[in-house]
Amino acid sequence: MADFLYGLVLGIVQGLAEFLPVSSSGHLELAKYIFGDKSLGEESLLLSVILHVGTMMSTVVVFRKEILEILRGIVHPANKEEKTFALKIILSMVPAAFVGLFFEKQLEVFFESKIQWVSFFLICTAALLYLAGKASRSNQPLSYTNAFIIGIAQAVAILPGISRSGSTIATSVLLGIDKKTAAQFSFLMVLPLIFGKVCKDVLDGAFTETTLSPTVAITGVITSFITGIFACTVMIELVKKSKLGFFAIYCLIIGSFGLVYFYFLKA
Repeated sequence: MADFLYGLVLGIVQGLAEFLPVSSSGHLELAKYIFGDKSLGEESLLLSVILHVGTMMSTVVVFRKEILEILRGIVHPANKEEKTFALKIILSMVPAAFVGLFFEKQLEVFFESKIQWVSFFLICTAALLYLAGKASRSNQPLSYTNAFIIGIAQAVAILPGISRSGSTIATSVLLGIDKKTAAQFSFLMVLPLIFGKVCKDVLDGAFTETTLSPTVAITGVITSFITGIFACTVMIELVKKSKLGFFAIYCLIIGSFGLVYFYFLKA
């Protein structure tokens, strides 16, 4: 029962926080800290990847039409617009793929209940969202250069506490890209990375060697999938209406509380 409850909570946190610009990885680490999860960084990161599978599937459901268009652009290059968008998705993957391949061990340190770092990065997310909320230009095309810059933002967001959707959408908005396009590109660009990471973990034997509870993993994936569909749909509308200021305030409050707790209230 405890594993089921733990998986349920983590799944809800992942499903909501992946699409809302509040950092799913940061909230997962805070939730693990509250539940007293003392898993090693490698195990904790693996659980985060597993939970991301649920939100990956919810993204596929919500953006099934756009994904088919991207695949058509790859299979039938004659369609220039679809081919261009597909190439930009691929280009945006490069920075995060590079960091994931060559700095995975270094990143695992941040997934070992480092609540002070998570809190600090949440405050950084708040600052980025605040700046994006003040941006006015939103009619620039999604160029290859912009796609790569947004990809760099996604790479930085591997750190728990830096919101992936928040950083990529905020970067897009600051670059002057149309808000609807920014949201769609942000949610679609992560799919190949999650799929690639899962394949890598399977080939490395991470899933067979792990001590993670199957109940936690399965419950978490199903719950994150269901809540992710709701959160993804809601977030698209919020971005179009430029409702990012609320999330900036939220991240600032949670990040500040985490720092106060760690340095002053922790026994």
